[in-house]
Amino acid sequence: MIQEVAMKENAVITIISITIIVLNMMMIIVLDIKNAIMMATMAEVTTVTMAEIMVATMAEVTAVTMAEVTAVTMAEVTVVVKDVAAVGAGCFNLINN
Repeated sequence: MIQEVAMKENAVITIISITIIVLNMMMIIVLDIKNAIMMATMAEVTTVTMAEIMVATMAEVTAVTMAEVTAVTMAEVTVVVKDVAAVGAGCFNLINN
């Protein structure tokens, strides 16, 4: 009789131990899945953020560069036009004198 009770207690303890092991394994699997999802999410967020930063940066660089190129080009064109006008005025004076 005592042996039967002891065997039942051992069986219950074994079942509880196996249940705890299975629950721990399930928790590890859930944590692994959570970590995989977090890594994928972080990779996606990083990719999208970097793409948006690159687009904004390129737009800013393009705008500034174009403004500077336009300003310098217009200044040089103005100087050339003034020089041509001065040469033309000089030629006109030579012809009329």
